[in-house]
Amino acid sequence: SEAKKTKVKRKNNNPQFDETFYFEVTRPLSYTKRQFDVEEEDVDKLALRVDLWNASNLKFGDEFLGGVRVPLRVLGQAGVHDAWYFLQPRENGGKSVKVEDLGSLRLNVVYTEDHVFPSEHYTPLRDLLLQSANVEPVSASTAHVLGEVCREKQEAAIPLVRLFLHYGKIVPFISIIAHAEINRTQDPNTIFRGNSLTSKCIDETMKLAGMHYLQVTLKPIIDEICTEHKSCEIDPVKLKESENLETNRENLRHYVDRIFSVITSSGVRCPTVMCDIFFSLRESAATRFQVDPDVRYTAVSSFIFLRFFAPAILSPNLFHLRPHHPDPVTSRTLTLISKTIQTLGSLAKSKSANFKESYMAAFYKYFNDQKYADAVKNFLDLISTSGKWDQKSIETPIMLKEGFMIKRAQGRNRFGMKNFKKRWFRLTNHEFTYHKTKGEGALCSIPIENILAVERLEEESFKMKNMFQVIQPERALYIQANNCVEARDWIDILTKVSQSNRKRLSTYHPSAYLNGHWLCCKLSADTAPGCTPCTGGLPANIQLDVDGDRETERIYSLFSTYMTKLIKMQEACGSKSVYDGPEQEEYSTFVIDDPQETYKSLKQIISAVQTLEQQHTKYKRDKFKKTKIGSQEHPIGDKSFQCYIRQQSENTTYSI
Repeated sequence: SEAKKTKVKRKNNNPQFDETFYFEVTRPLSYTKRQFDVEEEDVDKLALRVDLWNASNLKFGDEFLGGVRVPLRVLGQAGVHDAWYFLQPRENGGKSVKVEDLGSLRLNVVYTEDHVFPSEHYTPLRDLLLQSANVEPVSASTAHVLGEVCREKQEAAIPLVRLFLHYGKIVPFISIIAHAEINRTQDPNTIFRGNSLTSKCIDETMKLAGMHYLQVTLKPIIDEICTEHKSCEIDPVKLKESENLETNRENLRHYVDRIFSVITSSGVRCPTVMCDIFFSLRESAATRFQVDPDVRYTAVSSFIFLRFFAPAILSPNLFHLRPHHPDPVTSRTLTLISKTIQTLGSLAKSKSANFKESYMAAFYKYFNDQKYADAVKNFLDLISTSGKWDQKSIETPIMLKEGFMIKRAQGRNRFGMKNFKKRWFRLTNHEFTYHKTKGEGALCSIPIENILAVERLEEESFKMKNMFQVIQPERALYIQANNCVEARDWIDILTKVSQSNRKRLSTYHPSAYLNGHWLCCKLSADTAPGCTPCTGGLPANIQLDVDGDRETERIYSLFSTYMTKLIKMQEACGSKSVYDGPEQEEYSTFVIDDPQETYKSLKQIISAVQTLEQQHTKYKRDKFKKTKIGSQEHPIGDKSFQCYIRQQSENTTYSI
């Protein structure tokens, strides 16, 4: 009934008005009762309304920002009411809208909230998780149990992989669960076919560690396909009238060839952590199925092609290769490319029989050439060689790169001239050698484990361009490549094969040692440590922004959610160790190799989870006690906070 206005505060988005207004509550004129006192039920109906406006000098006038309604009964007898309020919309917000006038939208939203304690709270659970790779058998380990109780294996894989990557334990963990899974597999053709914990963990690792690798390998060509919009439809039924089947087939063949060659030549860029995992998959599969010579390849290709490259080509937007889903024509092109690449990578015997569609089988005949199978095998060999060089006895050396370059004599002969000579260089995954010409015996062989660093050499050293150095324990080998691209390629691949060497240097000399001193730092001892940090060439591992405590809290939440299953699993262990007969139906879903070990682990898990549960409950109870409604953190009118209050009062032992 009575409105008052403050002064406008300009150039300020946190205004304080500090003004005083007086309102007198009087009777309406129509009031007939005799006594003058205002009665309580009248006061109950009264309210103080404060609206906040953004003052505008434009023709549209002021802009409504929100309002607060304070019923007088809230003020009560306290005299002074001091509280923060949430701004609310206008009562009817303008026009009223009939509900049926609006359309409907169906959403599926997944929301995850983790309340993370300081690190020391998680020590017991984290230690149990990180010990998983050392537990015998692995099915009794904490991480494996998590996979068993979660409804979706993916739920368990995401936090586990992040936690293990963060603590540098991912390779031993995946190696051991993969080894156990391979030993349970009867047929080499069904290796890693199901959605097991192993396959989900490897998928997740490839997504995290391999994202940069995917970007540098596929992004340029995927961008080109999306911008060119060439038609590649080879199904005669779907062909448009204006299109030519042969032209489309040629377009598709060109794209498949390009993508195939960028993938198969990208081995040197494959992240170390992925190579180490592929190495262990290959070894486990080859040992388990010794009669099948191809299983060492299919075990790796089932991940790198089927679960990494093919899905990224099919849906580039899901792998951050494109901002949006491609248009229908491009999407069809990518589907056809993805199918072909998947088949090429799977090394199946009769390829054409793999396709349900006759037009795909006809198209694939072009790729039935042996050179494609060889390229796939070479690529798989390269990405599944490990930095562990004790494996030489079982591996035949893989030729990685060869070519002519010019090298400077290393000074192995004390009185020899240190001149430059052209030599044929050859690099395998075991050694780096040079020969007088191609096909002759090696003049010098450097085992890969003796390569301590590979770095560029400054031009001033010998007044020669495109030079690099291969640093060994005794001396450095100085080499000049034919051009800058060749030099970069040699440095990349030499760095890649030697990056797991335990004795790798952290510093080096960017210039040569000439006339009794290093040209770079002028030190006279030829054994003086390097003066410049090594570049390392390629990232040995992608740095991940992982919070180990948050991941452990996530795992705690999962265990807490599936507590009934943990208890059921304990019962299953008991029933297994007592009866050796047929299992009860409800227990048969769990993998339990050793009931006693598994029972021991479950007991520790449940204890760690219950301790954390109590800490959460205590924290929430204390926080609830200290909560002051009307404070700046909890303004009056905050709906989500009101909901929280209701939950807390209904359930004082509430836990996440």
